[in-house]
Amino acid sequence: MRYEGKLYRALNPIYARQPLSGRGAELYGGRFNPKGMPALYTSLSVLTALREANQVGSLQPTTLVSYDAALEKVFNSRDEDALQAEGMDADAIADPTWRDQMKATGEARTQRFARRLAAAGYQGLLVRSFAPGATADDMNLVLWTWGASASARLTLIDDENRLGRPE
Repeated sequence: MRYEGKLYRALNPIYARQPLSGRGAELYGGRFNPKGMPALYTSLSVLTALREANQVGSLQPTTLVSYDAALEKVFNSRDEDALQAEGMDADAIADPTWRDQMKATGEARTQRFARRLAAAGYQGLLVRSFAPGATADDMNLVLWTWGASASARLTLIDDENRLGRPE
């Protein structure tokens, strides 16, 4: 599927000057990216982004950013047939043990799934949020390819240059 529209990301203020970096996900791995694979975890709504960034304990200081996105090839995880064709299903996507799998084998099932999708040319994955309080309508878009290219354009919205010169 194609995605065109706004995306949101809530960042720890320490990383606010790098809103286009997928370095943290690359260093530590995430549900949909193994260690060594950059990823940018974004949300389709502000509230979902805040839930994602503050999943444990009390709300901590957070910097909220938004982007304009135009992505040509996004895998839609709501398509059960497409998921099955990739050897996945909704339960496997939602499996909360992905961190344990990553520690035990080096790569969780969802991370292998993401690696296959990225190798097939998908720029990202549209997937529901699993943050506490999220509903089935709270959606994230995990990006593996983004930048200035026409096929995977992601532009930070900072018309007033409030973040200075982000990388």
